[in-house]
Amino acid sequence: MNWEEAISDYLNYLRLERGLSDNSVRNYRRDVRKLAAFMQDSQPGKLPKNTDRKDIEAFIHELAGQLKARSQARIISGLRGFFGFLIFEGYRPDNPMDLIEAPKLGRKLPDTLSVEEIDRIVSAIDRSKPEGERNLAILETLYGCGLRVSEVLTLRLSDLYFEEGFVKVTGKGSKDRFVPLGTYNQQCLQRYIREVRPHPGPGPGFEDIVFLNRRGRNLSRAMIFTIVKDLAEKAGIRKKVSPHTFRHSFATHLLQNGADIRAIQQMLGHESITTTEVYMHVDRSHLAEVVRKHHPRKFE
Repeated sequence: MNWEEAISDYLNYLRLERGLSDNSVRNYRRDVRKLAAFMQDSQPGKLPKNTDRKDIEAFIHELAGQLKARSQARIISGLRGFFGFLIFEGYRPDNPMDLIEAPKLGRKLPDTLSVEEIDRIVSAIDRSKPEGERNLAILETLYGCGLRVSEVLTLRLSDLYFEEGFVKVTGKGSKDRFVPLGTYNQQCLQRYIREVRPHPGPGPGFEDIVFLNRRGRNLSRAMIFTIVKDLAEKAGIRKKVSPHTFRHSFATHLLQNGADIRAIQQMLGHESITTTEVYMHVDRSHLAEVVRKHHPRKFE
């Protein structure tokens, strides 16, 4: 089996059996192809089944001069999964990544916005234009439900349960979860759907997609990133703001106001509580207040 065949089989496995999103599959493909290109340049004819630890070490040594530690760690993790797949399928007996260590990474705390900063960004939206109502509904859904940008892009009208006050979200690995939908968020969505979205109407195949562009087709990731970036600049926010910043702010503000971390985990769609626990480190200022209010030995 050559590199292209091995990569193709691996991507099919990720897509069909693990249910990963197209974006995740593209990232894995890009990373494994880096190794394939390196091997074909350095040792033409050497196949995935006999690539060994020394080959991997030489590849990582080359990466070290090109990529930051976090990108190196991501590639190493992806390659470990790739060779694990080859073992599972019987193409090779061992994993050359077993003794390869990824760079040590410090825990990177997510950027967040204050409620006042979010209000400033929302206020920068020009609601005199049809896309203004759409953009307001997008931002309120990012912040009000803590969705990933990919989840906003694929949100469907049939996922919105206004009477029950929930939205059904299809997250990573095609796993569904239900997230509460606040009253103001509902109002923004309903106004957009009722007054803006039907005109001139969705294109074929997009009838159930919530957020559409002016041509009635779904938005791109780049477009939502651009919308958020432009509004943050208009609002005079100097932080680096992306759609994910609203998701981080959703989790942080819930935690600061006393929400249970397990509930936050479920709403964010994190498989592991460890992923959610990063928000415990964002702002510890509220913890002292919790002790002051609830501990039997009152603080002076």
